[in-house]
Amino acid sequence: MSDTNPHIGLSQAQVTAARARAGWNELPAAKTAGPLTVLVRQFSSSLILILIVAAVVALALGEAIDAATIGLVVILNAVLGFVQEWKAETALAALRKMLSPKAMVIRDGQEQIVPSRDIVPGDILVLAPGAKIAADALLLRASELRVDESVLTGESMPVDKSVEDPETLVFTGTSVVAGRAEARVTSTGLDTEFGKIAHLTGSVGTKTTNLQQKLSHLARQLGLAALIVAAGVSGLGIALGRDFLEMIMTGLSLSVAMVPEGLPAVITITLALGATAMVRQNALARRLQAVETLGAASVICTDKTGTLTENKMTATSIWTMDRQYDVTGTGYDPAGHIEADGERLRAVDDPVLAALLQTGLYCSHARLSFEGETWTMIGAPTEGALITLAYKGWCELQQERNLLAEIPFSSARKRMSVLYQSPDETLVLTKGAPEQILEICTTIMREDGPQEPGPHDLQRINDAYAQMAEQGLRVIALARRAVTTNEIVEEELTFLGLVGLIDPPRAEVKDAIASAHSAGIRVIMITGDSPITATAIAQQLSMKVSDCQTGAELDALSDEELAAHLTRDILFARTKPEQKMRIVASLQDQGQIVAMTGDGVNDAPALKKADIGVAMGIRGTDVARDASDLVLLDDNFATIVRAIGEGRRQFANVKKFVRYLLSSNAGEVIALVVNIAIGGPLVFLATQILWMNLVTDGVTAVALGMEKSEPDQMQHPPRRKNTPILGIGGILTILALGIYTGLSSLWIFFELLDQGVELARTTAFTAMVVFEKAGVFAFRSLRLPGWRIGWFSNKFLLVALAVTLSAQVLAVYWPPLQFMLRTVPIGVAEWQWIAIFALPIVIVPELLKSAYHWIYRVK
Repeated sequence: MSDTNPHIGLSQAQVTAARARAGWNELPAAKTAGPLTVLVRQFSSSLILILIVAAVVALALGEAIDAATIGLVVILNAVLGFVQEWKAETALAALRKMLSPKAMVIRDGQEQIVPSRDIVPGDILVLAPGAKIAADALLLRASELRVDESVLTGESMPVDKSVEDPETLVFTGTSVVAGRAEARVTSTGLDTEFGKIAHLTGSVGTKTTNLQQKLSHLARQLGLAALIVAAGVSGLGIALGRDFLEMIMTGLSLSVAMVPEGLPAVITITLALGATAMVRQNALARRLQAVETLGAASVICTDKTGTLTENKMTATSIWTMDRQYDVTGTGYDPAGHIEADGERLRAVDDPVLAALLQTGLYCSHARLSFEGETWTMIGAPTEGALITLAYKGWCELQQERNLLAEIPFSSARKRMSVLYQSPDETLVLTKGAPEQILEICTTIMREDGPQEPGPHDLQRINDAYAQMAEQGLRVIALARRAVTTNEIVEEELTFLGLVGLIDPPRAEVKDAIASAHSAGIRVIMITGDSPITATAIAQQLSMKVSDCQTGAELDALSDEELAAHLTRDILFARTKPEQKMRIVASLQDQGQIVAMTGDGVNDAPALKKADIGVAMGIRGTDVARDASDLVLLDDNFATIVRAIGEGRRQFANVKKFVRYLLSSNAGEVIALVVNIAIGGPLVFLATQILWMNLVTDGVTAVALGMEKSEPDQMQHPPRRKNTPILGIGGILTILALGIYTGLSSLWIFFELLDQGVELARTTAFTAMVVFEKAGVFAFRSLRLPGWRIGWFSNKFLLVALAVTLSAQVLAVYWPPLQFMLRTVPIGVAEWQWIAIFALPIVIVPELLKSAYHWIYRVK
């Protein structure tokens, strides 16, 4: 379609033919969005597979109640996981629909607005300020076109585009900030630069989270141990002449006792509750394990533009021949002021300031508007910043700009001039690069009027310019002169002063980075912007930076050299998408758990490569959101730190209830194995074990998973990637508690055996339930005593204990449950034995943790 007439554009027949060849102008939808895929994913964990096998075996042995109970747990887990993840997917789909762009094209000789997905190669795009470019296109004609390409490059400043170069392209996803143009579409969909980066993102394989890996490893260990112990005990019993069916049921009971059937459901419920809490804090987890993984992050690699910064140019300082001014406020909201020497100033207070502000206000095409409760800007960011500056200085505004003529900005001239009719005189107003403005100035403005520059005045201007540039500011010079003709004369102007602009850091980011540092988490900036600007922003955010590497320098480094550089306090500038991926991969090779934040399509490959990708929900592109694990609905970097705290809380609670559940199971296993070894009847039936593991333990473990963050949670470094869920300390705790509860319940069983096996079994069964409820207090914190975290701080746990103990009472005295669990009523004496053996389970761990806490604090 290279011969498309730009005045007529494509006909409808040509559009149809082009679409048949090129397809729709869109990227393939994310495969994970389908409900069937999300549902199947819920059955992929090893623990769930073990439960399914256990249900099949129970059914084959005729234990329909056991099989149904296990099946119910599997279904519950799948429903909870599906609901949470499908909510996340549909929320993202709503974001896509809300942000679905449109484009203006010329077709059949008429300008038409069409959905961006309808664009085809050969279409003529009509570009105006504020328009998002819908496809890669070759410029046909342009008038002072400037394009924001930060979504692709990370560069915060707009790029000048002109037809002087016949190969000049504009790219999908970028935005027009100034000027007008027409362009012929050359590529759509995956063939665009946007699409190529999306394809690079798709080349990154599917990742599993750290928690998934740990739980999968634990499940394999438990499954193997259950098979070995169950088969060994069953085989030994059969060899010793015990009843074959009884030994098979014993083996099943042992395998059921060793595998914490409630663990998948407890983990799913806990993570779902955590994900729901994060949504209230504006973080949407696309995977349940995402927030937990972020809690393990040891490095956050973050983009700059729009993530650490506001992506809104802001004037922060003014320099004139007489004084230096500071400007408060950020973005395009005029809620700020200009001050010098501690005094707030307005245009009426300072004639030099007034002239400078007026020049910036009227030598531009940007405009501000107040919509709803926010200020918005249409136009070039630099011009928007100068207009906002004029508003802050209460510069007198005219309803009409009265611009009589204009010489527009160009990359060759690096300045813009307008002929402006003020109420009193006709003025030439000029702004641009300082070196270009100084060339056409013959006087300088001072408090008492224009003057010839002295011998050191030019040097002072250049020194001020250099100092601003070193601070990462973009420096604009302004000048003017009065004329008596209606022509723009760019000579013999009066220099007014310099304005320093920057895309400022978000207000909350500095504290968020400080919180990350106190938690032992490194923050590394990786941006497409210039090294000077990146370093300046890093300094404003108090980021530790001793080394700055550009993308070109990065390409020259070997993998070993890059790894060495990453041990320093470093930032990366002028980077490309594949370089961001390389940095993330190098950190991962060092054993780091890497979180990557970003919003542009240029961030998407690294977002997917990272252990957890964090995308911006408002500014973020579809590609970035689809590649991410966590979406920040408020685009607030500080939300990441809150998510880290939530992730740490979740993993700590996972460790707590895993240890709690396994200590409960250990007591059951020890009681069963010792009982078989000494030749006693079954101390627990398989149905009773399922009741303990799924009903009483499961509810308590869910409540344990809702423990609040411990007081010093964010003062500890992140856990190492190979940190196990259990560890030696956890295993010893499980064994100690398991041996005590197992032998205690067995002692009670044999003490009461003479009064009948059903009474003895019911009492031992009830004792084990009570022991497990008492043992939960030992796991509310793995190192702090109850008085330190608050005895009643977890109201859910208190309710869970009341509910589960009441359920056990019903199991002992309510006929329907007596029938299902094969229990009989027990008397006061039996309850007294249970209470006596349960008391040490609460007291001893509290004494040990209190002693440790006292010694630790003394040291």
